[in-house]
Amino acid sequence: MGNRCLLQIRFPLLSILLLIIISSSILPSSGNQQITKSPKINKVCIIGSGISGSSLSHFLRKYSDDQNLIGEIHIFERNGIVGGRTATVTIGGDTFEAGGSIIHPKNYHALNFTHLLNLKIKKPSDGSLGIWDGSQFLIKTIDNKNNSKLISLYNSFRLFLRYGLSLLKMDPFIKTMLGNFLNYYTDLESRPVFETVEEMLKWSNLYNLTRRTLQEELIESGLAPKLISELITVITRINYGQSMSISGLAGAVSMAGSDDGLWAVEGGNWQIAAGLIKHSNVTLHLHEEIESVSHIGGSYELNSTTGNTYSCEVTVIATPLDEVKIQFSPPVSIPERRLQHTHATFVRGILDPGYFGMNSVVDIPECVGTIEDPSLPFTSISVLKKYSEDDMTYKIFSRAPMEDALLDQLFRTRKEVIRINWGAYPHYHAPEVFAPFVLDGLHLYYVNAFENAASTIETGAVAAENVARLILSRYCGHTSSSSHLRQFVSEVHVEL
Repeated sequence: MGNRCLLQIRFPLLSILLLIIISSSILPSSGNQQITKSPKINKVCIIGSGISGSSLSHFLRKYSDDQNLIGEIHIFERNGIVGGRTATVTIGGDTFEAGGSIIHPKNYHALNFTHLLNLKIKKPSDGSLGIWDGSQFLIKTIDNKNNSKLISLYNSFRLFLRYGLSLLKMDPFIKTMLGNFLNYYTDLESRPVFETVEEMLKWSNLYNLTRRTLQEELIESGLAPKLISELITVITRINYGQSMSISGLAGAVSMAGSDDGLWAVEGGNWQIAAGLIKHSNVTLHLHEEIESVSHIGGSYELNSTTGNTYSCEVTVIATPLDEVKIQFSPPVSIPERRLQHTHATFVRGILDPGYFGMNSVVDIPECVGTIEDPSLPFTSISVLKKYSEDDMTYKIFSRAPMEDALLDQLFRTRKEVIRINWGAYPHYHAPEVFAPFVLDGLHLYYVNAFENAASTIETGAVAAENVARLILSRYCGHTSSSSHLRQFVSEVHVEL
């Protein structure tokens, strides 16, 4: 879950780069399973229409069309709209992101998707930030929507006065991880297929970051306790709803989400999933929840809650298994994991400045982030749109539902309220344990196994690309030396 609120955290003194980039490749697997390879897959069934499922359908087509290796692709979605955890809400006549809301300029899969689908990119405005400890603002920056260099320098100076040279130590921390992610850009012949998340992370020297907490990593890197407990804590709370006990890799991804140049798709990021599904010639089954998957006679039988039955040679789970009740026969085993629930509350009205000890609404920063304190009832409050000094639309993140009594304390007036309870991402902890990409040793795959490393729009696409290549390798004996993939890698090298 991204939040445009973090656009206000800027470090012109730094060159913080995103570590969420393209991943993975495929060469023939050397696994122990004895798999009879077929020259073609007649039907692939994908459960889940979010970024992972839609990206998977795209990559299956992209990397096999030159040899016609994939027949039908069916996607099953229990809801009435595609997109999964990318979704929008309409409040006050305006539409806003309700789920994954920001994308980094180095997210090459997402960028390529928007170009392929002719989607329009919008860049959120840059407002002010305040860090609230429950009684006072520890620091506030100034609104810089006009990108004034003077204001930018002033804000940097304010941050420097509070956090000192420790700010500069964030840069090498991110750069080191970025360099490791760039290992995924080596030529195809030198990149293996990844059957497990552990293999994928170890190969790029990122696995160790999942073994320790972000706090442990940052302390070892020499960052000051005040910077960690305030600014970086605000970032992890907003992006993943969690504290500094978050695992190191997920925490680093969260930190990188405050960089410059963030963007979104005009009209909603869910359009990426919708466009990829349409472009990939997929048979889409809306309002169809799969309740069981059985391996019978060399294929998978899927039964839905509507009473329908489907037979597929390859089945892919592209939704978190943590809170869905799919029965598998034979049973599959994955590590126990719980999702971190983020409550997103949208309010049209006006905040009460008295709650923050202010005399006027204009004194309240446009993004209010909070430190890690169990007494604080919200993670962040950000202004989505300002209609007038007495009429705005806000987005509130919290770990528990925002009840009316609490909203009455926060707001002077409320015209409209929308509440969404997201099972948004894994509850991260170190050391992380990962589910396999291949659930049964045959052709039942799990894209969301990668989420325990980091959960974003881009990492969903990264995992989907790897699983698509894995399927083609294991089922068809097809390597990834296609002209499509070579062209993609060449384009990314030019970008870098």
